Amino acid sequence: MTSKPIVAVVGRPNVGKSTFFNRMAGKRLAIVEDTPGVTRDRIYADVEWCGRTFTLVDTGGIEPHSDEKLFVAMRRQAQLAIDTARVILFFVDAIEGLVATDREVADLLRRSQKEIILVVNKADRAELELNAYDFYALGLGEPVCISAQQALGLGDLLDRVVACFDGEVDTEPAQEDPEHVSIAVVGKPNAGKSSLVNRLLNEERSIVSDIAGTTRDAIDTDFTNEQGSFTLIDTAGIRRKRAIEENSIERYSIVRALDAVRRSDVCLCLIDASEGITEQDTKIAGFVHEEGKACLIVVNKWDLIEKDTGTMREFDNRIKTALAFMDYADILYISAKTGQRTDKLLPMVKRIKANAQRRITTGLLNDVLHDAMNLTEPPTDKGRRLKVFFASQVSVAPPTFVLFVNDVKLMHYSYKRYLENYLRKSFDFSGTPIRLIVREKDKKEQS
Repeated sequence: MTSKPIVAVVGRPNVGKSTFFNRMAGKRLAIVEDTPGVTRDRIYADVEWCGRTFTLVDTGGIEPHSDEKLFVAMRRQAQLAIDTARVILFFVDAIEGLVATDREVADLLRRSQKEIILVVNKADRAELELNAYDFYALGLGEPVCISAQQALGLGDLLDRVVACFDGEVDTEPAQEDPEHVSIAVVGKPNAGKSSLVNRLLNEERSIVSDIAGTTRDAIDTDFTNEQGSFTLIDTAGIRRKRAIEENSIERYSIVRALDAVRRSDVCLCLIDASEGITEQDTKIAGFVHEEGKACLIVVNKWDLIEKDTGTMREFDNRIKTALAFMDYADILYISAKTGQRTDKLLPMVKRIKANAQRRITTGLLNDVLHDAMNLTEPPTDKGRRLKVFFASQVSVAPPTFVLFVNDVKLMHYSYKRYLENYLRKSFDFSGTPIRLIVREKDKKEQS
């Protein structure tokens, strides 16, 4: 289970954290102004450097002693980022130099016992780099001088970041049982996530351990039963941005959910039947889909719905319309409160994980693709026809296939989608996304 390390960018207000974040993300994701406290919400982005990928999290500035509602909220948000992070980038200002607030933030960070890299920002001139020596007084080791605005020193900083991961495996500890399944339960608040977790656990008699995630702010519960070995990851509900109050720690729910989804084998996307499928449900499902995770759409509170012969079919159609990008996912209607159909969950989860781990031999894969192309010829453009020379599966979870062709520009989206659907028809990939990567075969090899 790959899990990208989280790197949190923290510091007092107006030291250039968001400018750095935007530079790393490659686009303007965070608001940047010369007004303290502008970044009120955390933002995250994946960053790759020297073949290592990590998730960078921007935070609001920390004002240790401010009683203002906004700064209290930002302090709590930053603490959650610190708890979740593998590495902390502590930003200070070369122009202003060392101030009392920097010392207080440094004390806070030391208590986290995390890897801390001291970053002296705005050091775009030699005399400002000399100011970096003052920051040795913080006791956090050698600082890295950068200018996020001018893109100076960023390579050295990223080298320091990825060096923190050396010798570290970006996966969860290997399970002795290859059939073990980690399940992330995600959805809006009050969709019934905790009730479902409790229902599943209350029915079991062999709970191995309850692990409070000190750095993940989620609860991982390992248990075994006649179905096998499982880990349930319960997460905080993901609310609409506009529904989150300024003083609420729920602003970091997406970071906690991000970590939970990445650590899982299968995600349960819970939908509240009494509310119907909402825009936020669509966003959460999209997040799971983008991460390439196998999933099951679980419609909870089905006992509250007045039904006739077409109710479930109508709800199915609404889900398939809203989640058209996730048409591979099965739908299960349950009631965590009454236990209705919850006995079907674990067998379905095991089947979905097996589908996500499915490997197709190269010979069989190419036979199926040839059948697909014989049935529907590849497209042409200006007299040139697409040729698929051969294909190979390169990874699982999600199953990923590389197609070698004569010209990638001839692979229309519609035909790529057709090939994906044909593979799904030929093999059981229900519950998991699959990825087709199109590569151009070397011209010399084509002749």
